[in-house]
This record gives sequence, structure tokens and C-alpha cells, in this order.
Amino acid sequence: MMAEKSRLPLAADRVRAYLTLVPYLLERGQVSLDEAAREFDVTVAEMRGMVEKLTVIGLPGEGGYWQQPQEMFDINWDLLDEEGVIEITNEVGLRRVPRFTAREAAALLAGLQMVAAVPAVAGSGLVAGLLAKLSSAAADAPADVVIAPSAVDHVRDIVSAAVNSGVAVSFSYQAPDAATTTRTVDPVQVLITNGQWYLQGWCHLREAMRTFHLDRVSEPELTDIPITHADDHLPDPFRSIGDDDEVNVRLPERLVPLLGDFVHADNSDSHDGYVTVRIRMADPRGIKRVAGRFGGQLEVRDPQVARAATRDWAAAGLALYAHA
Repeated sequence: MMAEKSRLPLAADRVRAYLTLVPYLLERGQVSLDEAAREFDVTVAEMRGMVEKLTVIGLPGEGGYWQQPQEMFDINWDLLDEEGVIEITNEVGLRRVPRFTAREAAALLAGLQMVAAVPAVAGSGLVAGLLAKLSSAAADAPADVVIAPSAVDHVRDIVSAAVNSGVAVSFSYQAPDAATTTRTVDPVQVLITNGQWYLQGWCHLREAMRTFHLDRVSEPELTDIPITHADDHLPDPFRSIGDDDEVNVRLPERLVPLLGDFVHADNSDSHDGYVTVRIRMADPRGIKRVAGRFGGQLEVRDPQVARAATRDWAAAGLALYAHA
């Protein structure tokens, strides 16, 4: 009979196998040699050898040597010899080391990516270093969350480069229900609110500070025009919203959760199974896209400009079906 061929990986891969073996055994509590061998794609004899070698691994003491038994991994030898079951009996404090789940790592990476997008922070190596370390640490994790770049990542990168280079940025800007314009802007700051990114800066076309929704920006390019208005006063982009920019909508109470973050305790009233919500929007005409998600169940009550925009938008959509 031919001896079973060794499948134990070499050098670096073997180190990786040991680093994976300990968390695996700690998570399982007790596991048979056969099952562990199948999991790591090695023979039963090789798995036993790996487990036995754990008993000479532990926490280094002074000078890098292991000096106390409690500082070494240990296993239940009787259970291993009599039943072929692996159980770690001394874990050298590994359970006290906090470990991120895949979702926790993804959340941290997403947060750091968001922070790194802010021009004032983008030039710092600190955030980039943290991103690299977290990404590397999570590289072998069975993550079920993927962090995809957002639609405005490229725009933020160009704006950040403009701020760091001290030059203006040009782009095409599509405001709601308006013709596309080409803007040249001295960028001052990028901010995020309610999950939406905005650029504030001096608009050469309007000769004033303006706030731009980055989702409406396209074809951004660096210019060779030096920034000259970086120290000008920045308006608060949201406090300046007036009463005319508040949209009142009414919908069945059961559908309110579909409005998500638009609904707060201080902007909604309930009566007879319906809820009236006051939504503040920089452009009231933008409510038409929100209304379109409700299949006629959401009523735009005022202002008139919002009602007209929603009505016209719905009519234009219906007309498309008539010509189909």
C-alpha cells in the first residue's frame, strides 16, 4: 500500500495555516482530527502533527522566550489520544483580543473612505495607512459585504486635487429642470449631510459662493487658474432654505417607513390613518422623484411649484407609454 501523500503546504503557506488553525479550533471548541484535516486539506497525521506543535507556541516573555506553562498553548491530550478529538485547553489570552467581523471591518472601511474623501484630510497619510491596514487584515476574511466606489468618488478626487494644488476646478453642472451649465469654481470645502455630498466654492460664472450637489457634477477637470477666493465667507447651505423650499406631502400611514430619513418627530403629523410630512428641500421640484416611488399613494400638497413639477413629470412619463 502506498503511503498517503503529504499535502501540508510549505514555508509561508504553513505559517498562514497555523495562524488560521488556532482561531478555527477556538471557535469550534472540540473538533475531530478527521474533520480538521478535511478543512485544511491535509492528512490526519499531518493535522495531528500541527496540533502537537501548537504546544511549543505561546506568548513570548522577556528576551523573546516562553518561560511559564500558562504562556503556552495546551491541548486535551487524553481526548486527542483516546478519541481523536482536538480541544485547546489553554488559549494564552487570545479570546481577549478584539476581532472585527466582516461587517464591522466593512463599516470601518466605508467610514474611513468617506473621511479620506474630504480634501482637508485627503493629503494626510494617516487615513491612507489605516485603510491599507484594515484592507490587508480583512483580505482573508469571508466578508459578505463589498464596499463599492460611489458615483461621486471621481468628482471628490478631482476636487481634492484642486484644493491641494491651489487651482480652480471646472465641471458640467445639471441643476434640476435646468439646462446644463459649465462652471469654474474655486473649491473651498466638501461636506456631507444626510448621505449626500456637496461642494462649496466661489463660482466664477455667478461671481459668488455657491453650493453644488456632487451627484449633479460631471466631467470635472483641473484648471491652471489659481484659487483667489478661498477665504471668502461661506454661506450655510441648509439654513438658507426658506419657507418656500419646504414641501408638504401626505401619504397613508403604512407607507411612511418608505420615506426613510425624510421623516422626523418634529416634521410629521398623523390623522385618520394618513401622515402629513414637511420635507425641506433645496429645490422643491426634486420631490417629483420621491413621489414617483409611491405609485400615486403620495400627494404633494404644496408649494405650487412642487405640485406642478410632480404633475408634469408624471404626465410626461404617462405619455411615453401612450406612444409605446
